[in-house]
Amino acid sequence: MDTGTKGETGDLRWVGLPGGLLTMRRTLLAFWCGLLAVATGVLLGLLVGPAWAAAGGFWLAAGVWGWVLLGRNWRSWRYAERADDLLISRGVLWREQTVVPYGRQLVEVTSGPVERRFGLASLQLHTAAAATDARIPGLVPAEAERLRDRLAALGEARSAGL
Repeated sequence: MDTGTKGETGDLRWVGLPGGLLTMRRTLLAFWCGLLAVATGVLLGLLVGPAWAAAGGFWLAAGVWGWVLLGRNWRSWRYAERADDLLISRGVLWREQTVVPYGRQLVEVTSGPVERRFGLASLQLHTAAAATDARIPGLVPAEAERLRDRLAALGEARSAGL
């Protein structure tokens, strides 16, 4: 009995996410941590005393820590196209690998206002089983559309044999 992906044993071509996603996330982090640091420093400085204004530094420290974590998270995302399915791998501490077989699935490309500002889009795969829904964030729109079209075409070819 033949199961699994045919003709592709071992050598997968994993594709990482583009750097624009990391830039977007780090920009948002810097904006919000800076805003919170200033707001906390000004409010505590005015209401409690000037020495308490230094508590705004907490948000700056949180921003530095988040900067490092965002880089590690971004490097952990990758995907690979195989003959029969799409693999999505992610996670730093808890590694998660999702296998989405081609077939009956809904593939959509979304791009919110912030993603559009940075020239990014996300690919979302919806399957009959909610547990196998998969998402690839931060793709270049042309790559997201190419993947959507390829997955839809492969899905139609697979479901035609049912």
